Amino acid sequence: MRRPPAFWRHGTRSPWPALLAPLGAAVAVVTARRIARPGWHAPVPVICCGNVTVGGAGKTTLALDLASRLRARGVGVHVLLRGYGGTVRGVHRGEPRGTYRVAPGDPASLVGDEALLLAEVAPTWVGADRAASARAAVAAGADLLLLDDGLQNPTLAKNLSLLVVDGASGFGNGRVLPAGPLREPVAAGAARCQAAVLIGADATGALAQLPAGLSVLHARLAQGPEIAELVGQPVLAFAGIAQPEKFFEGLAQAGVSVVARKPFPDHHPYTEREIEEVLAMAARLGATAVTTPKDAVRLPPASLGRVRVVGVGLVWEDEAAIERLLEVAGDIHRR
Repeated sequence: MRRPPAFWRHGTRSPWPALLAPLGAAVAVVTARRIARPGWHAPVPVICCGNVTVGGAGKTTLALDLASRLRARGVGVHVLLRGYGGTVRGVHRGEPRGTYRVAPGDPASLVGDEALLLAEVAPTWVGADRAASARAAVAAGADLLLLDDGLQNPTLAKNLSLLVVDGASGFGNGRVLPAGPLREPVAAGAARCQAAVLIGADATGALAQLPAGLSVLHARLAQGPEIAELVGQPVLAFAGIAQPEKFFEGLAQAGVSVVARKPFPDHHPYTEREIEEVLAMAARLGATAVTTPKDAVRLPPASLGRVRVVGVGLVWEDEAAIERLLEVAGDIHRR
């Protein structure tokens, strides 16, 4: 995915949003009609981690957190996602490759990078048709389905939808594609959700755009425990995610000396030459090359062990609130 245009951001001045507004209105109408189609009602509960913007709001991070919590409750959760960046067609059960590609399994080029991360936590099914994936998961013994993205996908009915909002970028300029970053109007998407999850501080006033009665859960990103070994050390950070600056800033805030930052496009398929260039640059700077788990599964095999990986997770302001929502899902399952 290419970097989004600057005029999509909150507070930018440009004539393009107004000029493209008619196209955005048409996209909103088409999207609304598609979403209105009835979906398959699975015999097990369905939880959706979705958003109304393109790019990284934190859906996969939330899905990983929820999958771990559900498994800790003894719930047989299976994850469904499209597998963006992969070439697989139809329904495919992702095979994990072990932490950061140290075991045989599916390559990111086949199933996408998010699928490999999620498959480490729970059985994961890749496919554009969520209903088809859901049927396969149920047949394989799933007693709860968790969607990483899919709020605008009508093929599968949801029991609980969570609207994921990135606090730093919010809803951008508030316009629908291509005039802005929205897949659909905020009000339309929020109306189908039972709660919102705000990740990070609300820097753009996004919460004011949500329905007054919508419950909002607050969380923040925190670096994984592996960050401790890098505190105070010089690193060259590189990332091919939707918002690489979030990774760079997270390292810096954790006390790591980020001497160079190298962003790549989202879901970028790294070549050996690119990684060799990154490693050579890090060597010249006397730094360690560091990236994200999502990037690590896309690294060439020759670079394994030569790049440090720092993960990220969610820290909840009120952990009991998210557990209560999962308890509701458990109640649905028991019925």
